[in-house]
Amino acid sequence: MAELSEIKPYVIGLDLGGTNSVFGIVDSRGEIKATTSIKTQGYGDNVNAYVDAACEALQLIIDQVGGIELIKGMGIGAPNGNYYNGTIEFAPNLEWGHNGIVPLAQLFSDKLGIPVALTNDANAAALGEMTYGVARGMKNFIMITLGTGVGSGIVINGQLVYGCDGFAGELGHTIAERNGRSCGCGRRGCLEAYCSATGVARSAREILSTTERPSLLREMDPEQITSYDVSMAAAKGDEVALDIYKFTGEMLGRSCADFAAFSSPEAFVFFGGLTKAGDLIMDPIKRSYDENVLAIFKGKAKFLVSGLDGSSAAVLGASAIGWELQD
Repeated sequence: MAELSEIKPYVIGLDLGGTNSVFGIVDSRGEIKATTSIKTQGYGDNVNAYVDAACEALQLIIDQVGGIELIKGMGIGAPNGNYYNGTIEFAPNLEWGHNGIVPLAQLFSDKLGIPVALTNDANAAALGEMTYGVARGMKNFIMITLGTGVGSGIVINGQLVYGCDGFAGELGHTIAERNGRSCGCGRRGCLEAYCSATGVARSAREILSTTERPSLLREMDPEQITSYDVSMAAAKGDEVALDIYKFTGEMLGRSCADFAAFSSPEAFVFFGGLTKAGDLIMDPIKRSYDENVLAIFKGKAKFLVSGLDGSSAAVLGASAIGWELQD
């Protein structure tokens, strides 16, 4: 690999989120040399238009590092990504990916002329965190990403869990509330429907529509409320917003207590926009976990926030699978 990396010293990592797609060109030391991004949505069901826009943006940073001949390959972290097949399959939060199977790795490979591999976005974040972040040196941990959806990457004995079909570890779609809110996946009561950024906004709308409690959030159009708005209101001491974070953290803590029963992780590592709320969400997670976890697991797991800024964990993790590709 050392000889190859001298000839082709870079890989591309793509963190493909429900809102933004962030690209990084990464060297063998894990240094991101150049970045760019595009919006993930806005192409209807035309995935080819998305790939064209992505490659147009990528070309600028590829040129910055000396051209495509210096790129060994590309790794993609994507929702509902199948590592085995290089496909995105029935991804509820992607307008061009929710109705079927999209061979995204092959589409990028054909367009760029380099080998491309793909994995679940949360698995990519876990790889990045294990290599460069707070999970460095850990062999058993669960990465939970709190963004447009709730993703997870499960590492057991130093290896990511993929299962027989590439889709193991979808903890965001475990049932947190039986017969609860509808979820984009088609089921009801999924953890994602409550503890994602969109879930937090839904909690705000529910409270505002079913109670008369005073709140700064009432100054806004309910349909325009985002998790960021809830965070800003909470920072100002708004009781409704504070209760939303308490509710969200308690549900996450209960779910983590369930997750501990099957893998006994050394740590839960949280990543994504909601973690910017800090103790507002982390404290209720820890309390709820302690109240609900089996006695044999009490006091063992750490609760950590990603040590990598922005989407660096996912970009670096995605790039990691790029190094394993054969020319």
